[in-house]
Amino acid sequence: MPGLDPKVAVHHLSVKKEARPVKQGHRRFRPELIPLIEGEVNKLIEVGFIREVKYPMWISSIVPVRKKNGQIRVCVDFRDLNNACPKDDFPLPIAELMIDATTGHEALSFMDGLLGTTKYVWHRQTRS
Repeated sequence: MPGLDPKVAVHHLSVKKEARPVKQGHRRFRPELIPLIEGEVNKLIEVGFIREVKYPMWISSIVPVRKKNGQIRVCVDFRDLNNACPKDDFPLPIAELMIDATTGHEALSFMDGLLGTTKYVWHRQTRS
């Protein structure tokens, strides 16, 4: 991943030993979507988020989702792979608690893997 040390951002996927690899069937797309999907996939390859694999054990289908602005977001159906992984004992934080924790702060900053760091400044009425 460009600009991020692999020691910080490397993820290992644990798959249950008894899990059998699943190769999802190819989805059919409307012809006008194909160049848009290919463009998005090529962007992901160029920035190093995905790479081509010759003989994959697992194949997950691409799911194109149209954004409000008309562009295409390329998503992947990882349900079969998720089912083959052990459940996480550490659940995601509750959104309401995360929002409450920002009370009194002037800015919120987070990492966006594709575009870099994003910073939001809170409106004055929202800060308290």
